[in-house]
Order: sequence, then structure tokens, then C-alpha cells
Amino acid sequence: MTTATLYERLGGERGIAALVEDIVETHMQNPRIQARFLPYREDPAHLEEVKGHLRDFLSSGSGGPQEYRGRSMPEAHRGMNINEAEYMAAVDDILDVLDRHGIDPQTRLEVLGIAYSLKGEIMYV
Repeated sequence: MTTATLYERLGGERGIAALVEDIVETHMQNPRIQARFLPYREDPAHLEEVKGHLRDFLSSGSGGPQEYRGRSMPEAHRGMNINEAEYMAAVDDILDVLDRHGIDPQTRLEVLGIAYSLKGEIMYV
């Protein structure tokens, strides 16, 4: 018996791409954090670059074949001064999107654990 990887449980390349689209759109609609994401609408090329990094990050971190070549979490978030409320709003958005995509509760908990493990690398850096 083989156990599916997190990458496979998230739907592989296509599933992760769909999740990223919805996560970014949900962040743009969330009044608590939308100010950080709406400027990307003004620069579609940069928005696509950010989405590409997020797809690669999620793929690589979940056992998929894509290699993440973006900046480290502290480097990517340095100077943004992300606070606890903003961080939790982003995590809540991610969990909501996973739920809407039919991702099972155990997988959502695993993603939540990963999100919490990155908290110190993203907040107040």
C-alpha cells in the first residue's frame, strides 16, 4: 500500500495551479489583507511571476517535481512588517480555498502545520 504525497493530495500540478489562482484572488478580496495584494492587479506580469513562485513553492514543499528558485521566506517578506492579524487572515484564506476545492481535513491540517512552521519567517521581518 502506498501513501499519496501531499503534492498528490493537493491535486498535483493542475490542482496546485488552481489553488494558487483562488488563494491569490481570495487574498485580493479579503479586507484585512487586500491592500497588500491589490497593487499586483496594476502589474499583471509581476502578478504572474508571484503566482509562479507560489506554485513552485507549494509543489516543491509538498513533494512535487517543481523546484522553487525564489527568495527565502524572510527575504521575500522583509520590510513588509506583516502582523499577526494579517498572517492569520492569509492562513484562513488558504484553508477556506482548500475546503472549497474539496481537500480533505487531514490534508488541510497538514497545510496548516506548514503555514505555522513558516510564521516566524514571514511575520515582522
